[in-house]
Amino acid sequence: MNLNNIFTKEELARYNRHIIIPGFGMEAQTKLKKSKVLVIGSGGLGSPVLLYLAAAGVGTLGIVDFDVVDDSNLQRQVLFGVESIGKPKVQAAYERLMALNPHLKIRLHNTHINSSNALDIVKDYDVVADGTDNFPTRYLVNDACVLLDKPNVYASIFQFDGQVSVFNYVDKDGNRGPNYRDLYPTPPPPGLVPSCAEGGVLGVLPGIIGCLQALEVIKVITGVGQPLSGRFYTFDALQFESNTYKIKKRADNPISGDNPTIKGLIDYEQFCGMRAIEEKPLKEITATELYDLQVNGEPIQIIDVREPHVYEIANIGGELIPLSVILENADQISRDKKVILHCKVGGRSAKAIKELEDSYGFTNLYNLKGGILSWIEEVDPQLTRY
Repeated sequence: MNLNNIFTKEELARYNRHIIIPGFGMEAQTKLKKSKVLVIGSGGLGSPVLLYLAAAGVGTLGIVDFDVVDDSNLQRQVLFGVESIGKPKVQAAYERLMALNPHLKIRLHNTHINSSNALDIVKDYDVVADGTDNFPTRYLVNDACVLLDKPNVYASIFQFDGQVSVFNYVDKDGNRGPNYRDLYPTPPPPGLVPSCAEGGVLGVLPGIIGCLQALEVIKVITGVGQPLSGRFYTFDALQFESNTYKIKKRADNPISGDNPTIKGLIDYEQFCGMRAIEEKPLKEITATELYDLQVNGEPIQIIDVREPHVYEIANIGGELIPLSVILENADQISRDKKVILHCKVGGRSAKAIKELEDSYGFTNLYNLKGGILSWIEEVDPQLTRY
């Protein structure tokens, strides 16, 4: 093998610690160089995944993200610094990764991945690393990988817990492992599992789990070691305990079972129940409109449905009635004036409104669009972000 046709002298020096590992060596490093990995999400998980895959020498990295860097990201999204605030995440990621390793090729997909573009984006890559934080996108990524025959390296985080697995992987003997729908055939009821934006996450946890996710990507590409195919790894940061569970393929898996019914990408928001709350139109009010109501002295009631510990960090003076006890405290909610409910970004307050309307027939409830973060953005930028 003529190494000069594959690696420059600078690259050989950079990857020396890989090349001298028995059982890894030049063959595995060459596979990394020739590989193309798509990382979906450049946030908490995507940050360490991108940093370590770039440092390891993956030849082409694709980054999918439509968000911009916010100061609340910096507690855990170590790919970014204060100089990145306000920039598109994909652009900020590109600048950081090229500074880390200029021998890369980086493709930017500054877009929201959905059923209309997922197949076109995923098809050009060898491996997908799913770092998303919502169920519609997880099922979308899984199904796109199954349909296109791509391995899907999955990870998720929440508060103090993390999970890692490898889906749709074909081993050296040609045996295909299970996919995400073998683990979770259907999503949980909408609102039951909050996102990290609602429930929080310990800042170091994405680093721990993201590094494990990057490790699995490297193992899948190089064939070195045994990937977590057919196994599901969980980590409890508080107790420092981990478990690995076996996953079996399901005969009734709707995309890869004995009688598959899914032949293409579907409407994943509808499948995950994300639109259920829209069955009855949700009345909303912006932060600016709420501020105007207060200034004009209009009688209103503001209810904060978050938990006490985040209420103490930042609040706008609303009455604290957490979502978990909202129904049993319905008698504290006025029926003869506008009642504005809010949480951090609007998801749990919308769920609270639906529960109150369905159970008690309220007609005067309004959701603060964008939650307290919108209030900080539009009305009171001095209020503490979290």
